[in-house]
Amino acid sequence: MTHFPYLDVLVLLPAGAAVAVAALPKSLAKVARALALAGSVATLIVAAAMAAAFHVGPGGFQMVSRHSWIRPFGISWYVGVDGISLLLVLLTALVFPVALGGAGERRNERSFLAWMLLLESACMGSFLSLDLFLFFVFFELTLVPTYFIIGGWGFSRAGAAAVKFFLYTFLGSAFLLIGILAVAFLHRRATGHLTFALPALAARPGFGAGTAELLFAAFTAAFAVKAPVFPFHTWSPDAYRESPTAGVVVLAAIMAKLGSYGIIRFDLELFPSASLRFAPVLIALAVIGILYGAVVAARQSDLKQMMAYSSLSHLGFIVLGIFALTTQGLSGGVLQMANHGLYTAALFLLIGMIYRRRRTWQADNLSGMQKSMPVMAAVFTVVMMASIGLPGLNGFVGEFLILTGAFLTHKWWASVATVGVVLAALYLLWAYQRAFHGPPGGGDGPLPDLSWRERAALAPLVLLIVGIGVYPAPLLNRITPSVDRLMAHVDASAHYRQPTVAREGARVLATASPAGARP
Repeated sequence: MTHFPYLDVLVLLPAGAAVAVAALPKSLAKVARALALAGSVATLIVAAAMAAAFHVGPGGFQMVSRHSWIRPFGISWYVGVDGISLLLVLLTALVFPVALGGAGERRNERSFLAWMLLLESACMGSFLSLDLFLFFVFFELTLVPTYFIIGGWGFSRAGAAAVKFFLYTFLGSAFLLIGILAVAFLHRRATGHLTFALPALAARPGFGAGTAELLFAAFTAAFAVKAPVFPFHTWSPDAYRESPTAGVVVLAAIMAKLGSYGIIRFDLELFPSASLRFAPVLIALAVIGILYGAVVAARQSDLKQMMAYSSLSHLGFIVLGIFALTTQGLSGGVLQMANHGLYTAALFLLIGMIYRRRRTWQADNLSGMQKSMPVMAAVFTVVMMASIGLPGLNGFVGEFLILTGAFLTHKWWASVATVGVVLAALYLLWAYQRAFHGPPGGGDGPLPDLSWRERAALAPLVLLIVGIGVYPAPLLNRITPSVDRLMAHVDASAHYRQPTVAREGARVLATASPAGARP
C-alpha cells in the first residue's frame, strides 16, 4: 500500500501539462517549450520515485488505484503496476523528455508539444490500466495525437502515411472492442456480475475453449497491428519514414510496445489455453518477420526505411520470446521491449540529427561523416552494436534469454531465428560503413558534431544501453516474479507444464556472475 497516488499522477500529469501548453498564446513559444519539457521531466521524476517504492519480490500488482467510473456497467478507473509494466512505464517516462529535448521540431511548436504530452498520458494509461474498458480508451486515444503528429509535422507524404496508420490501427481496434465487450458480458452470464476488471475476468472467464480462441484472435488482431507483427506491418514503413524525429522516436520506442504488452497482459491472462494452441502460429509469424524484416532492411539505402524494417525484425524476437511460453523466453521478451525502446530511440534520434545537417537519409550520400563528427560516429557505433546484440550491451541480454527460452520448446524455430542476428550485423555495419567511412560526401564543408543539447538527450539512452548490458539483474529481479505469476496462471488454466529448466532459466541468469549478479 502507498499513500501517494503515483500511478494516477503518471497518467494525469502529462495530460495536465498538455492542456496548459495548448492554452498558451502562440507568442509564448519559448514558455510552451519550457513548460512541456518541465512536465515531461516531472513525469520522469514521479516514475523514478514510483520505481524506488516498488517492492521487489511480489509478482502481483502494486500501488493499485481503483475508483468507480461508470457504475451501472462495472467500469472503473483501475490502474496498477507489476514487474512487466514497470519497465515500460519507466521507458515511456524517459523517452518522451528525450524526444522533446533532442528532436527540435519548431514549426507550430505549441500544438506539437501539446499533442506529444497527450500521447505520453495515453501511453502511460495503456500500460497501467487493469480495467479493459479503461485500457481501450487509452489504447484508442494514442491514435489521435499520433495521427496529427505524423500528418502535421511529417515530410512530403505525411498525410497519406498518417491516414494509413490511423485506418490500419483503428480497424484492428474494432476487433478489440468487440472482444472486450464479449469477455465482459460472457463473464456476467456466468457470474451475474458485470465488470471489466482484468483480475476478475481472468479468474473466472465464463467461456469455453472454442469461444476463447475466437476472442484470442480478436484481441491479437489489434495488438499485432499495433506492434506491428508480420504480416500486419505494412503501415509502419511509411509512418516511420514520414514522421518527424520526435514522432518516430515515440512510435518505434513506445507505441510499438503497446501491441506486445497487450499480448502479454491480456492474451496470456484471459486466454491461456488459446495462447498455447496458437503459439506455433505466432512463433512462425515472428520468425518470418525476423527474417523478412532483416532481408528487406539489408536492401535499403534510406536509413529511416532501414530502421523501420529493422524494428519489424527485432519485434519478431519479442513475439518469439512471448509465445515460447517459458519463463526464460517471456522474461527475455519483456526485457527486450525496454532494450529495443532504448536503442531504437537513440538510432532514430541520431538519424534525425544527421538529417538536420545533410537534409537526406540516403546512406550513399552521407559518406565520410566520421572525420568531421567523431562523437556522433562513436555514439552511433555503440547504439548500432546494441541493436546487433553485441555482448556487454543491452540488446544481447534480451536476445540471449529469448533464444534460449525458445530453444527449450521450439528449437528449430529458435535456430532459424538466429539467422536474423547475423543479418542485423550485415545491414547495420554496411549502413554505418557507407555513412561514416570513405571520402566526405556532398555538402558545404565540415559538419558540426553533436551539440551539448544533443549529447544531453542521447546520454541517458547510451548509459542505460551499457548499464543494462553489464548488469541486468535489477531489471530481471523485478520482471521475473511477475513472469512467474503469469506462467503459473497459464500452467494452471491450460494444464500446460513447461520444462523445469525453462522456469529456472531466468533465475539462473539473474544470479549469474558478473553481469547478472544479485546485489
